[in-house]
This record gives sequence, structure tokens and C-alpha cells, in this order.
Amino acid sequence: MAQPPVELYRDAQHACLMFSDLIEEDGQAVQANQFLIVDGDTGAIIDPGGNLAFNELFVGMSQHFPPHKLSYLIASHADPDIIASLDRWMTSTRATLVISRVWERFAPHFTKVGKTENRVIGVPDAGGHLPLGRHELVLLPAHFLHSEGNFHFYDPVSRILFTGDLGVSMTSGAQARVPVTELAPHLPRMEGFHRRYMVSNKILRLWTRMARQLDIAMLVPQHGAPILGPVAIRDFFDWLDQLQCGIDLFDEAAYRLPTARIDPAARRGPSR
Repeated sequence: MAQPPVELYRDAQHACLMFSDLIEEDGQAVQANQFLIVDGDTGAIIDPGGNLAFNELFVGMSQHFPPHKLSYLIASHADPDIIASLDRWMTSTRATLVISRVWERFAPHFTKVGKTENRVIGVPDAGGHLPLGRHELVLLPAHFLHSEGNFHFYDPVSRILFTGDLGVSMTSGAQARVPVTELAPHLPRMEGFHRRYMVSNKILRLWTRMARQLDIAMLVPQHGAPILGPVAIRDFFDWLDQLQCGIDLFDEAAYRLPTARIDPAARRGPSR
């Protein structure tokens, strides 16, 4: 049974909740976080997830905000673990999808014909400020971290930066509920993912230069544990600034004609 959401922030009018364990941890699907932000009578879900999470998330959020009042489904990018449940959200709410213009015409492939008509806000590459109740969310460019069209979401009220696949750690849903305040012991859970899924050190350094200008209390990724406090956040930025990843690590050895055979009975290919 899923645990109650983690309360990342709450005041009289504003709340940020994280659902971390809506997917059964049987090894078939990666752990993922979903987020509900409420400001007064306006609500938004960030990275609502795939069909595996839909029922639990819909029921869970209903205890904190009425689904029929949901204004936005905000997607950092278009991976299945981000918006594969889009058809069900389009049917059960009146929410508008907010997603990069790069993915605006791909998102309807997750739904039945016509479900997204006049219900998609395509965000330009430069990002922008999205009204949310009495306040707004800042949609920050995060392209190629790891998706071609990618955004992070800064909430000035809670000072939380929702970072999608940046800052990800490979943990259980229970571990994801506990914020990280010291980065070094946490790096083994992060390094392999970032080396493969982030495109290059150049892009990481461009991103950290932008992000350091924000007043951030917490970084919250879409997988794994939040990173809390100025010291851990500074150390995370410093780590990204020197991390070799993605195309930095690839050479001609990665692009050779294959010789290994895939065994269908084993249901997976050979290891490299």
C-alpha cells in the first residue's frame, strides 16, 4: 500500500507534495516521483507518470485537491514514465498539458484522437513564467538533460527546483522519501545514470551557470531522493561542472557492427 505523499512544502495557501512509491517495486519498472503543487484553488501535477501510477496518483491527489479543478499537467519531457498516462488524465480532468514545443505534436500519440485538441501549451525553448494561482512557476530551459526538449520547474514560493532526470538517484520509493543533505555518500546512486543519460559536460556547465542564479532550498528529481540545503546543492553543482558524460565518453568503439547474438528465451540481450 502506498504511503501518504511527502510534504515538501506547505503554508496557508501553497503546498508541494511528492508521491514516491505508487509503482510496485518488483523490478519491472523504475521508481518514479510524481508531484502535486497547489496554490489556493489552482492545482498542477508535474510529471504525472505512466499508467502504472495513474490510479494511485488520482486517488492520492484527490485527498488533497479536487481533480476536476486541476489546471495543468506539466511535463519535463515526453518519456513514457513522464506522460504515458496522458489519455487517462485528459479523460478524467479538464487540465491542459504543458510541454516543450519539441514534443507538442508527439504527445497526442499517447491519447485517443482529439483528446489533446486545444489542451496543449507548447513551451518555447527559452521557457517562461506560467501563472499558478496567485503566483507562478518558472519553466527553465534544460534541453539535452536528457531530452532534446526539456524543462525544469522552479517554484519561487517553496524555493524548490523540480529537475526531472537531472539529480536522479537509483533508490526505492521508501529511500526517495528521505532528503539527501550530504552529497558524497549519495554519489554512487547517481553517477552511472548521469554518465549515460546526460548529453555532455558542456551542457551541464551551461545549466549550472543558470541554476546558481536561483535561490534554491531543495532540488527534487523525478527519480530518487531530493537534495536539500545549500551545502548539498552547491556540491551537486560542483560535481556536475566536472562530470564527463554522454558524448564525452563515446568514441568509435561504441559504433561497431555487432557480433553478439540475442537470446529471445533470456528476454534480454547480451551485456557489452
